[in-house]
Amino acid sequence: MFIDPLYIILVIPFILLALVAQMMVSSSFRKYSALPTTSGMSGYDSARMVLDRHGLQHVAIEEIPGNLTDHFDPRTNVIRLSTAVYRGRNAAAVGVAAHEAGHAVQYAQEYVPMKIRAAIIPATNIGANLSVPLLLIGILFSYPPLAYAGVLAFALSTLFQLVTLPVEFNASRRALSVIGDCGRFSEEETKASRKVLRAAAMTYVAALAVSLANLLRLIIIAGGVGRRRD
Repeated sequence: MFIDPLYIILVIPFILLALVAQMMVSSSFRKYSALPTTSGMSGYDSARMVLDRHGLQHVAIEEIPGNLTDHFDPRTNVIRLSTAVYRGRNAAAVGVAAHEAGHAVQYAQEYVPMKIRAAIIPATNIGANLSVPLLLIGILFSYPPLAYAGVLAFALSTLFQLVTLPVEFNASRRALSVIGDCGRFSEEETKASRKVLRAAAMTYVAALAVSLANLLRLIIIAGGVGRRRD
C-alpha cells in the first residue's frame, strides 16, 4: 500500500484541526441551546426579524430535517432551518438562524464576495472533478503541463474556500448587529450567539487551511514530475 508522506506531513494536521473545529461547533451549539431567550424568540423569529429589518418580507423560511443543516438557497430565495434551529427558543438557535438571514441580506444587496462565490461554483465543480485525473495522467506520462493543469484545477477549490471566508464572517456581523440593536436579547444571550457563530466560522478557516495544504502538496508533486522529466 502506497503511503504519501506529503499527505501525512502537510494535510493530516489540518484535517485534525478541521475535526476539532467541527466538534467545537457541536459543543458550542449544545451548550448555548441550554440558554433560553428571555423574550421567548425562536430561531425562526430571529431570522424573520433580520429579514424584515432589511425589507425582505418576500424571503420565505422553511423547516427541514437534520442536524445543523441550515442554509440559504439563493436559487429559490428561501432560508431553510433545521428543526432545532427553527423551533429553538435559545441563544444558539437565534444566532444560527440570524446568520442564515444575513446571507439572504447579502444576496439582496448584491454583496460582491457572495456574487464572486456564486460565479465560480461551476468552474470549481469542474476543477474538483478534473484535478486528480489531470495530475495522475501528468505523472504517468511524465508530462509537467498536465500535472500543473491538475494543480490549477484544484486551485479553483481553494479559491472558493478563500472567497467563502468574507461571506461567512460578514453574514455573522450582519446577524449580530441586528441581535445587539433590537433590544430583544440580553447581553448574555448576545454573547452566546456570538460564540456559536465564532465557532462556526472556525470550520471555514480550517477548511481553507486543509485546501491550502493540499494545494501545496500538489504543487510539490507536480514539481517532481518536471524534475524527473529533466
